[in-house]
Amino acid sequence: MKKTIIFGFKYSYICLNYICMQFLVYILVYPLLWLISILPFRLFYFFSDFVFFVLFYVVGYRKRVVFENLSRSFPDKSEEEIKKIQKAFYRHMCDMFLEMVKTLNLSKEELKERYKIINIEVLQDIVKEKSVLIVCSHYANWEWNVSINNYVNAKGYAVYQKIGNSYFDDLIKKIRAKWNTTLITQHETVKTVYRNVQNGVISAYGMVSDQSPQVKRAQYWTEFMGVKVPIFNGPESMARKLDLAVVFLKVSKVRRGYYQAEFIPITTAGSKTKKHQITDQFLRLTEDQIREKPEYYLWTHKRWKHRNKVPVEFQ
Repeated sequence: MKKTIIFGFKYSYICLNYICMQFLVYILVYPLLWLISILPFRLFYFFSDFVFFVLFYVVGYRKRVVFENLSRSFPDKSEEEIKKIQKAFYRHMCDMFLEMVKTLNLSKEELKERYKIINIEVLQDIVKEKSVLIVCSHYANWEWNVSINNYVNAKGYAVYQKIGNSYFDDLIKKIRAKWNTTLITQHETVKTVYRNVQNGVISAYGMVSDQSPQVKRAQYWTEFMGVKVPIFNGPESMARKLDLAVVFLKVSKVRRGYYQAEFIPITTAGSKTKKHQITDQFLRLTEDQIREKPEYYLWTHKRWKHRNKVPVEFQ
């Protein structure tokens, strides 16, 4: 009994200490984020240039990973061309992540001016009849995709990766809420979709679908940018089982701080598609987008890290 009490006390102490550390980090970092978010855009992008200089020339954050990813995806390009794309990518990456911070104090009017949807009627027509999965990749600025919910008459959800710091996680939820978007984790997605279908709630679910699944859970391997890798097929699985519509969201960077979004229908009847049809079409659309302007894709993530672990049945 004594050992149990002591153990319980130690566990409570550790938990309390962890929570206090999270809060301390939050109160130290949040003011800086807030100050960045209120900067006029001219100063905002000047600050982004400074961050780029430090990240690229001083820290060298994941430069080797980015160079290898680019070289593997574009074997026909010279080293000089790869380095040029690499440098342009880091400039964009700094802009994009700071634009996420800018969302803290970005009005709907400002976002509407900087993030334009050229064919919103495609999505509006679909949600008149059924729920839809909006799939996109880590390209351009996926954070501002949340503004789409202001244009459709449907319950809006965005699938996201929960942040370890609970205070920042609550902050992200608060920011997204002003765009009429409800955040759900990957673990909550399936049950949320099923529940809404059963209750007849027409919804739009936004998800970034080009991430790499765990090898042991991968049910499908195929080529992505010329390399065979495990593929996340959750959207296809739900679409086929629940007869959901699926659209690809193509976001293009028009110029610095300005983006254009276009909906490309993949299917309006998921249950009538063949196995891997939705996933393969999503991958081809993503590849086309990357090859068009490779500097706007997120090359820092290790998307091809499992390329040497291909199961026999997929080789």
